[in-house]
Amino acid sequence: MSARSRSTSTTTPSRRRTPVWAVLALVIGSLLMSASAAAIVGSKLLIDRYTANILQQDLLAGAAKTVPEQPREALEGPITMLLLGVDERSSLPGDMRSDTIIVMHVPATHDQAYLVSVPRDTWVEAPAFEPSGYTGGESKITDVFHAGSRNGAGRSGGAQLVALTLKELTGIEFNGAAIIDFSGFRDVIDALGGVRMCVDQRVMSQHMRLIDGEPTWLAQARDMGGGEELWHEEGCRRMAGWEALDYSRQRYGLPNGDYDRQRHQRQLLKAMVQEASSTGVLTNPAKIDRVITAAGNAFVLDTAGVPIADFVFTLRGITANDLVLVKTNNGEFNSAGFSSTAAERLTPQSVAMLESIATGTLDDFLLANPEMVQQQ
Repeated sequence: MSARSRSTSTTTPSRRRTPVWAVLALVIGSLLMSASAAAIVGSKLLIDRYTANILQQDLLAGAAKTVPEQPREALEGPITMLLLGVDERSSLPGDMRSDTIIVMHVPATHDQAYLVSVPRDTWVEAPAFEPSGYTGGESKITDVFHAGSRNGAGRSGGAQLVALTLKELTGIEFNGAAIIDFSGFRDVIDALGGVRMCVDQRVMSQHMRLIDGEPTWLAQARDMGGGEELWHEEGCRRMAGWEALDYSRQRYGLPNGDYDRQRHQRQLLKAMVQEASSTGVLTNPAKIDRVITAAGNAFVLDTAGVPIADFVFTLRGITANDLVLVKTNNGEFNSAGFSSTAAERLTPQSVAMLESIATGTLDDFLLANPEMVQQQ
């Protein structure tokens, strides 16, 4: 990565729009990386070392699943986590929205992890939320996060209201939740040494430009004369953190807009786990250390009182091949019918799928509805 692109990634203007889906990869990455490290050294102390400084907050409130105390290190039963990323604009402090919401569901067998995206423009009815003074009402779910974060409730309030809204809509209660930021996600990819991605749709970046052939954030490029368009060309290649993130953030100019972006995001998540479980990482203690440290510094986590190490040991057997990518609304925009907004509704099939997560029957639902499983 060039000196220019490194410097621009840490300036205030470049952080104006945070990639909001990054949380999932870091949660999966940190847990699986910790598990991989533990397998090498055979020590729970190593996990404790890497997780001791993770910021933990209440992100679930009344949507947390009540789990009886379990004396064993591994958890029992299905595990469902709410994974959020936040778009916090530096020019408008406190103006926070969650553009992508992903539900990660691990069945009771603990041998797979299903990744389910909830579209950012889904029209929902949110309950009243006293911490932010929100009286309840209908809106896009991305705006529900904003409503929960107001009046000093912050990111934790936003996450809590999203979790409560999804609980009322689908019945899902969560074992944990996480929020992540952009720079941390980029650092994890770079600590891995990049990831191999296949660009299946040529698309122009809406966030970066080329200045003297070097990728530069749009705000800075404008100050430097505008620069040239940066295109992500079709084909497979190894990508550094900035390139993988930028490609996976694009939705304008793609046939299915945000649904294509969701698909590319899930592809990147799987590529990260694949890279993390490769021989080049697992046999390199220094690289493992860099990856876990980057992941541990990158997110806010809520495990509902369960030790992080218990999650690590429970999920340690899940590999990239065990990640199942699931589509909502058949991967297509489903208009809510409003003339003044791009809001959409979850189809009855998608609602039923989310309800099957609540009842622990997602496996059976997808066997009966295989078209909802993403094939690439």
